[in-house]
Formats: sequence, C-alpha cells, structure tokens
Amino acid sequence: MASRAADLLTLTPQGLYCPAGDFHVDPLRPVERALVTHGHSDHARFGHGHVMATRETLAIMAIRYGEDFARSTQEAVLGEVVRVGDVTVTFVPAGHVLGSAQIVIEQGGHGSSCRLVVSGDYKRGRDPTCLPYEPVACDVFITEATFGLPVFRHPDVRDEVAKLLQSVRLFPERAHIVGAYALGKAQRVMALLREAGYDEPIWLHGAMERLTDYYRSEGIALGETPKVAAADRASLKGAIVICPPSSIQDVWARRFPDPVTAFASGWMRVRARARQKGVELPLVISDHCDWDDLCRSILETQAEEVWVTHGQEDALVHWCRSRGIRAKPLHLLGYGDEEAGEADEALADATPAEAEA
Repeated sequence: MASRAADLLTLTPQGLYCPAGDFHVDPLRPVERALVTHGHSDHARFGHGHVMATRETLAIMAIRYGEDFARSTQEAVLGEVVRVGDVTVTFVPAGHVLGSAQIVIEQGGHGSSCRLVVSGDYKRGRDPTCLPYEPVACDVFITEATFGLPVFRHPDVRDEVAKLLQSVRLFPERAHIVGAYALGKAQRVMALLREAGYDEPIWLHGAMERLTDYYRSEGIALGETPKVAAADRASLKGAIVICPPSSIQDVWARRFPDPVTAFASGWMRVRARARQKGVELPLVISDHCDWDDLCRSILETQAEEVWVTHGQEDALVHWCRSRGIRAKPLHLLGYGDEEAGEADEALADATPAEAEA
C-alpha cells in the first residue's frame, strides 16, 4: 500500500501532486490544475490555470484576489464523487472555515483500491460558521499538525468567549480590541458572541468588512457589525472591536479609550507569545485541532499510514509509530498558521485609507 500511495500522490517543488489525475493539492506556486482545500492564503493562491474547490472557497478567493484569480474554476459539491483523469476525488467538510474541505483521492477497484485523504487545515471544536469536520476511512491520512504537541489542549471556546464578556462587564470604560484572523476566526468570534447573548454592535476594522459581509450573505447570524471610522474610536467605551492581529499593536488600536488588547488564537496557550504581542487578554480560540483531536482523528480514519504536512510533525509521527501506524513527515514549507500572512491579507482586504490609518 505504501508504494501505491507514493505513486498516487508525490512531492514536487509546487507541493503535493497526483500524476494519475494531473493536479496539485493546495499548491505553493501557480500550476495548471489545482484542487484547493480552503481560502486561507497559505493554501489558496493566485494564478493557477484551473481551480477546483467548494463554492464558498471559490467565492472567498474571488473576494480576496479578484474574479480573475484563475483562468477557469470548477465547483466541488460536498460528497459528490468526481472523476479527474484516472482517479476520483471527493470533497468532505473539514470544519476549519466556511467552505473548507478535506480532499479524498481514490484509485482502483474493489480489492485493489487506494484511498488517500488530504485534510488541509481542520478542527473539531464548536463553530457556528461552517460545517463540522467529518472523518473519512482511508488507507493514508495526510494531516496537518499545527498544534501537534501534548501541551496544546484547547479549552471550550464558550469559556473563552465568557472571559471576554466578563472583561467587558468589569471594564465598561475601556474598549476591547480583539485580534482575529480576517477569514474564519473573526466571523467565528462574532457568531460565538451572539450565541452567548451579546447583542450590542460588534465593531470591525475595515479589513474584516468584505469577508464578514460574505459570511452574512451565506445566512450566518453575525448581528450588527459596523465598520470603525476614525471619528468613532474615542467614543467606543465598552465596545468590542475586531481587527487583524497585526493591528492590536498599531497606533490604530491605541486611539480607542484605554483599550484592552485581546487575541483569539490557539497560540495564546503559550503565555510568552501573548506577552511578546502585548496581549492583555489571551483568548485560546483555535481553528486547528489540538493534540487530542489530532490523535482522535487519525484513529477514526483507521489509516495504515499517516503523512504529516506541516506544524509539529515529529511529535505526531512518533505518536503514530508508537501505535503501529506507519508515519512520516513531509516537511512542506510554505504552509502554517495564518498569522504568517495576516499582515499582507489585512492590507489586501482593506481600502488604501484604512491600510494607512
């Protein structure tokens, strides 16, 4: 099975490549045919010849890169088996952000088939803004390991939102500035606040507006989310404001009344990182699996072999091997936490005036 899998999906300078289907999965550079798991910029890039992705991911790519982000596109319907060359592919919910999907690649008939699942980025935690992750039985599971260390065990996100709301109650004279990635995390925080009963306006940095409007157009209840204008800032005592993580340390944030700086990220489990970023209120809210969910997901696939694309690869590979599961790290450079590309994405999503403000 190992040799079959290695022939079915190989490593190239552009990333994972399926020769039998003549396509790449989440390629790092422009290619002729790309299958894309989700809309974050480390997985969804501009300039491919043809892109196949879910309807939501294609829409997000168009919002971020323009309608001409690829020469042609094809919508992948979740659960629908599609033949591409000599393989079939199926997109299955990944639970990461709106439109995110795992990609199932299969070749061969009964008794001689080989099935690989490329997870993309995925999570198992509560998220009202996207479909939940669905485990898929397979021969080879290709997984991320962003938080692939036992120290990473994410708390219930509802408890983290409760911490934010408690701080708002305790400090009504202060604005609460929450750093959150522009795609997925920001909208998830808004939806969780609404679920917790918070019905005041949630103010947005301009970089959040277009993607938030798209989420709302998909029927996701986010409530009132006005954009912050320069003239508003001094009057927003007691307000919750969501902005790109790069903005919580900017002059932009300091213009609010005595701001409480918060950051919604799985990395806030690492207190040194919170201090480094000047975060007063760390919120451990992640759109990736923690250690327990990574291990659980691997076991649920019943895979004989696991490939780890990026993150804390060595620890997860060791865990697999200790349980008799063949495993190897792929050491794919260019993927990782969205934070790496957040500044560029925020500027791309903001107007020139907002970028300079």
